[in-house]
Amino acid sequence: MSLKIYITGCGGMLGEAFYKQFKDDYILRCTDIDVNEDWLSFLDFRNYKKFKKDVFDFNPDYLFHLGAYTDLEFCELNPDKAFITNAISVYYAIKIANELNIPILYISTAGIFDGEKKSYDEWDTPNPIGIYARTKYEGERFVIEYARQYLICRAGWMMGGGPEKDKKFIQKIMKQLKDEAKELFIVTDKDGTPTYTQDFARNVKLLIEKDLFGIYNMACSGQTSRFEIATELIKILGIDIKINPVSSSYFQDIYFASRPASERLINMHLDNHGMNIMRGWQVALKEYIETYYKNYL
Repeated sequence: MSLKIYITGCGGMLGEAFYKQFKDDYILRCTDIDVNEDWLSFLDFRNYKKFKKDVFDFNPDYLFHLGAYTDLEFCELNPDKAFITNAISVYYAIKIANELNIPILYISTAGIFDGEKKSYDEWDTPNPIGIYARTKYEGERFVIEYARQYLICRAGWMMGGGPEKDKKFIQKIMKQLKDEAKELFIVTDKDGTPTYTQDFARNVKLLIEKDLFGIYNMACSGQTSRFEIATELIKILGIDIKINPVSSSYFQDIYFASRPASERLINMHLDNHGMNIMRGWQVALKEYIETYYKNYL
């Protein structure tokens, strides 16, 4: 008999990947406040009573908590909403999982580190520098402290979902190209590790199948910068366009939330368990563009 998984916040770029990777082998209930697919059901997990009833009615073997506000500027402007959505609701999910005696999966982020080091493994101590990062780290702490059994997977710079669901760096560049931008302005002072949503979901699935728990960094291999990613993207697309290197201050009016200088993750725990199936970021980026943006430009 197939195991049952309840997934919150499944309407976004990561949820799309989880649905795709898990749907054939598990019985899923996928929920979100934005019902943008026929496989989604409505749920606002900030409503504890409705959240609990919906999960209990489904009676899953695992609870995946994906939902969060990930727009850093929104979080800075709306700290109370960010805290309720990104932290308090995680506590709700933990309570529900504990009552059902099932494990919880929590999605964390490289953004919980302060960027003072060049890279971070699972032994490094988080030190969040903005509202988004603080709320995500608070959620992580809730899970560690209160969940009976948990899996925490930290993503790097997320890419996936395509034009409709990708709210991150790749789609922002693709949108500029679609709008026939004559040149691009890309920051050179931010380093990180891309994370392809499909690879991420596949690696989570492997951990679930092996009954592994704990904290895992889960990013593509090959640490890089925003500028290098943009350069590789243009190369994949075969487009001739000027890319201007700029510092973060160039976009200060638009992206005013604090961001770490480095969000580079090392998948040490995955490596130690022989469970690291995350591919190189250039390979993942090429597959992402060829799969999701075939007729976009």
